[in-house]
Amino acid sequence: MGSKIAVGVAVVLAMLPVLLGAVPQAVVTSLTGTGSMTCTPSGTADTVPGYGPDQLANAAVITSVGKQLQVPEPGWVIAVAVAIQESTLRSLDHGDRDSLGLFQQRPSQGWGTPAQIMDPTYAATQFYRHLQAVSGWQQMSLNDAAQAVQRSGTPDAYGQHEAAAEAIVAAVAGVACEHAGAGDCANITAPTPAALTAINYACGQRGLPYVWGGNGPLDGDAGFDCSGLTRASYSAAGIPLPRTSREQYAAGPHVPAGAPLLPGDLVFYATAGRVHHVGLYIGSGNTIDAPDFGQAVKLEPYRHPGDDYIGATRPTTPR
Repeated sequence: MGSKIAVGVAVVLAMLPVLLGAVPQAVVTSLTGTGSMTCTPSGTADTVPGYGPDQLANAAVITSVGKQLQVPEPGWVIAVAVAIQESTLRSLDHGDRDSLGLFQQRPSQGWGTPAQIMDPTYAATQFYRHLQAVSGWQQMSLNDAAQAVQRSGTPDAYGQHEAAAEAIVAAVAGVACEHAGAGDCANITAPTPAALTAINYACGQRGLPYVWGGNGPLDGDAGFDCSGLTRASYSAAGIPLPRTSREQYAAGPHVPAGAPLLPGDLVFYATAGRVHHVGLYIGSGNTIDAPDFGQAVKLEPYRHPGDDYIGATRPTTPR
């Protein structure tokens, strides 16, 4: 990256509340920030000398949060360098030697509760938002940009970690991560108002029976099939979807392989490349779907041994 950081202007992902309409069941809803995220590096490509798997997993969280907030890559390096410095200082202060990996922030930063600032997703989100509020950070050296956020008076406190941070970001930038979200219908979290509305609607249909070709009670059917549920859920959010799971998968836009899933994503399953099922991802590894004959709309894990998961899409408002 060198001593200067020249990049375009970063764009912050908007997290705005939404007013929801009534649904068949009462659902407690909330719109949060990034929630929490889990990342699992694997293989020699993710190895950086001197850093263990827990540290690299948290570094992957840091870079994934940067992607989600649309922070350009140099910002990831700054954040990881800060994580190295702050976790090192915390280890010296508290003697815990980085047992939880990178981004063990010190409570003196005042960015949240001790539990929050020990969470890499929360800590990274707060750091990126502070970084983007610093005028001209894109043209600063790594150390100057980090100091502008952390207000450290120690010369080169963060710049000394630049080479290590660059190596770590290169190793984990492509690591598959998953946005945890809440994973249940009692406390819905989502990155956009549309995703929140879709999840809220789908949660309100729990218990309705699977009906082949079913579009739900509002359309005169007792229940839904899998694509009927996802179509109705996004229709409630003002986003039209095709009718069948195969058409919905083809419509995209597709979530890139290895990118973190977000609540509101549609997850698809296929046999020999032929899509046959779709569910609505709600976080923490869970989906809400209309599974099959004899079953009702319910929550269940979106992955299981031997499944035929093929990928995900992220419906967006038509332009």
